[in-house]
Amino acid sequence: MEKKSTWHEVHTSSLNYGQRLSDAVANGMGSWKFIIIQTAIVVIWMVVNIIGFLHHWDAYPFILLNLVFSTQAAYAAPIIMMSQNRQSARDRIQAEADYQTNIDAKEEIEALQVRLNDIEEQKLDKIITMLEEMRAEMKTKA
Repeated sequence: MEKKSTWHEVHTSSLNYGQRLSDAVANGMGSWKFIIIQTAIVVIWMVVNIIGFLHHWDAYPFILLNLVFSTQAAYAAPIIMMSQNRQSARDRIQAEADYQTNIDAKEEIEALQVRLNDIEEQKLDKIITMLEEMRAEMKTKA
């Protein structure tokens, strides 16, 4: 029996390299690990430039650091937006798959209800037949 692919497997396999890369960047930049590492780098940058004995490559007010952050934000924002747009598409595909699953389940439940009603009618018909036979036997004995 052939295994049916899930919506997630189909979606993941359809992503190109750039889309997978932007999702990975967005996942990385949206993590605590990234925030902690970036904070450590900034603190080290500032400390080294404040107490640097020989050379201050970015003295207070840290204009180069500000430029680095601006550049990072300029590249990060569109990458994160692309990833969010794909997440919206994934959510829409998942909602459609869930809706189809609900429709299929509803149809199965309705079919089961029809079958149970048929079984109930058959049982009731059998009970009525048995009661009529018992009544006929009682009439013949009386």
